[in-house]
Amino acid sequence: MTFLANENMPIPSVKKLREAGYEVISISEDLPGISDEEVMDKAVEESLIILTFDSDYGELIYKYQKTPPPAVVYFRNKGNSPTWAAYTLIFRLENGLELDGYFTVIKEEGIRQREL
Repeated sequence: MTFLANENMPIPSVKKLREAGYEVISISEDLPGISDEEVMDKAVEESLIILTFDSDYGELIYKYQKTPPPAVVYFRNKGNSPTWAAYTLIFRLENGLELDGYFTVIKEEGIRQREL
């Protein structure tokens, strides 16, 4: 599983995911300034799971019927530190969270998933 961290994903979370053994491509590091559509296209072409704090990906998929990537993880809350997203995702993955085929919304209160 390879993640594509949207430009709004804090670099400390990107680094923490990498330290935990996950492969993460970072838009901030590699392709700053590209559009959400270009992020989606890259994710689809390379079978990457998008990590984002941007709800626009749901709109692109469900309203505008763009071809979805294998999965999207939308963090609805920023948490209390720049590593919150990474720690939350790692914990959920270690406890059996399946991402493939889902638009996953992660909030401090819990998780909601919708099929892509």
